[in-house]
Amino acid sequence: MRMILNNATVIDCVNPSPIANATVVIENGRITQILTGGAQPAPGEADTIDLAGAYLLPGLWDVHIHPDYFPSLADMPIADQVTLFGHKMTAALVESGIVGMRCAGAHHYMDVAWKRAYDSGQHIGPRLFASGHFLTTTGGHFLTSGHAIEVDGPYGFVKAIREQIRNGVDHIKLNLSGGIMGPAWDLHKHSFLLDEELKAAFDICKKREFKVMAHATNPEAVKAAIKFGAHTIEHGYILDDECIELFLKHDTWYVPTLAISHLTPTQATNEWESAWTKQRNLAHSLCCRANAASDVHMSGFQKALKAGVKMAVGSDIRPLKDAALLEMGLWARDGATPWQILIAATKNAAAVCGVGDDLGTLEVGKLADLIVVEKNPLDNINNVRRLQLVFKEGKVVSDKRRNSSRVKKA
Repeated sequence: MRMILNNATVIDCVNPSPIANATVVIENGRITQILTGGAQPAPGEADTIDLAGAYLLPGLWDVHIHPDYFPSLADMPIADQVTLFGHKMTAALVESGIVGMRCAGAHHYMDVAWKRAYDSGQHIGPRLFASGHFLTTTGGHFLTSGHAIEVDGPYGFVKAIREQIRNGVDHIKLNLSGGIMGPAWDLHKHSFLLDEELKAAFDICKKREFKVMAHATNPEAVKAAIKFGAHTIEHGYILDDECIELFLKHDTWYVPTLAISHLTPTQATNEWESAWTKQRNLAHSLCCRANAASDVHMSGFQKALKAGVKMAVGSDIRPLKDAALLEMGLWARDGATPWQILIAATKNAAAVCGVGDDLGTLEVGKLADLIVVEKNPLDNINNVRRLQLVFKEGKVVSDKRRNSSRVKKA
């Protein structure tokens, strides 16, 4: 069955100029034609939607997510946690147009379970790339989250990584250093792994052809992760000039997660940020740690952006329906252009997840995971919030338009 999207203003995330008065044809879940100048496809049976000039673009991604944190199963039984995670991912798809997500840590392999559920077609949700637990050392990062496994010594890491692989993950998440959100002994300026632990962990990942998602927050950890072959660096709260050089030399991806250091009550700059920080109600001590790290984090982000480091949008916050949108706004606050942000949230994010050949841009032959927004996000990135339609493989999974002449049969 064909789907024809008429009178679209296409932002394909390949070229920065919108294409007005375009028609996009979708068949069997893939884009088969992009016609311009009002041209129409050959007659035939099809569902047709008149977009009335609205902006059609690839769906958005968030390549650093977690389920909600419950320190103990006494706080919420595992079955309820798994259900809640799926509900919140589906909400992100249908309410905010987040069509793809990459997990950065989830206990009991709940991300693997939902990945399989979504891939089976039995449930509607974003495309999900699973990490299982994140691995850190004894006394490592974010142990209170419930998502960490503490391992020590070279073989400890090898064994833990093999167990993650056996349980169906897509990539391996290693926490090489501390963080901003944690107890006093969990500091982002500290690195945790010994060289022999790092070598063993990366060696087994290379042998098994699994990419490493490296939580690395200071120059020592960032440089070690890049040199050992990390696919992505998460956070990078402190980056020196050598870090930037290594990113470029090794063609490594950077996922800056600005939200962790930037979203505090005193730093909020708009209604969405203010509402989020009020709801989050972060402890004063953690707000102080975030505030103290914010300027250095921003400086490193700006260095990477200016140097042309490959970057993708990942939020590391919840709820998932708000997370990527808030992160994109923070990129704009720190100097990224709307075009740079859109590319990071679509084309680059899909490439990070290894599916850039099928997703992330609006081109003939690609899967039709698309969104429609009312206003031009290249004028203001927050216009992605003005969502009208969400498509997954050419099927409407969310329709927020006020007037519902909707889909017409041809």
